Amino acid sequence: MADRLAPDAPDAARTARTGQRRRLLAADGTVLQGEHFPGADPDDDLAVVVAHGFTQNSRSPKMRLIAGWLSQSAGVVLIDLRGHGRSRGHSTLGWREVLDVDAAIDWAHALGYRRVATVGFSLGSAVVVRHAALHRGVHAVVAVSVPGEWHYRGTAAMRTLHRLILTRVGRTVLRLTRRTRVSPAGWAADPIDARAAAAEVDVPLLVVHGDEDDYFPLHHAWHVHSAAGDATLWLERGFGHAEAGATEPLIRRIGAWVVEQTREE
Repeated sequence: MADRLAPDAPDAARTARTGQRRRLLAADGTVLQGEHFPGADPDDDLAVVVAHGFTQNSRSPKMRLIAGWLSQSAGVVLIDLRGHGRSRGHSTLGWREVLDVDAAIDWAHALGYRRVATVGFSLGSAVVVRHAALHRGVHAVVAVSVPGEWHYRGTAAMRTLHRLILTRVGRTVLRLTRRTRVSPAGWAADPIDARAAAAEVDVPLLVVHGDEDDYFPLHHAWHVHSAAGDATLWLERGFGHAEAGATEPLIRRIGAWVVEQTREE
């Protein structure tokens, strides 16, 4: 585990479960920023790794609220995905970000958590579903406002997003205004999307989607849910998109679902 921490980090085996930030190292050498929020029960061995949406990061006010709400159910590890916040590298729009989630899971285990679930929002939701399919090693997955397919341009919000990430001017705007650095290669590869990945997930999967999502219509959630073998679908009335639309009652329900699904017999 210790070799997945950045070189200047102290020995993970000596790290107490207290609120802390840590530099992590993804398998491809990208340096990442992680933050740990201890759970309400210091003896609990369940952690939730949270992957934010595009242009968000672990220091955004909403992500910190979400971490606080989830920490009532489990320990929480927030990760700045590559190209976001204080992590280095460039966003690959869901392709290599699975390595970031894997590094965060390694850190959770190094902190002493035996059971780890993942929760992702929007871009992060596609990443955690893909991670569970390709890397496995988690006990449950929650995908909030999941994009079922890459390159979707069926809404005005997604057409605007594509203009930002696929043009030099747009990427400059994202870097200067949202501290988000996008790879100029765009989708350098055509990775397995969340809908196809869901069919390979072998742990409980919760798909949460709002009927007022202006990025991804409900059919994205239906496709991901129907592809999975062991999945639950929550269609939330009046819920918009990802972190911005998340409320304390919804996040606490998600936390309770994770606890129930990962409960040891």
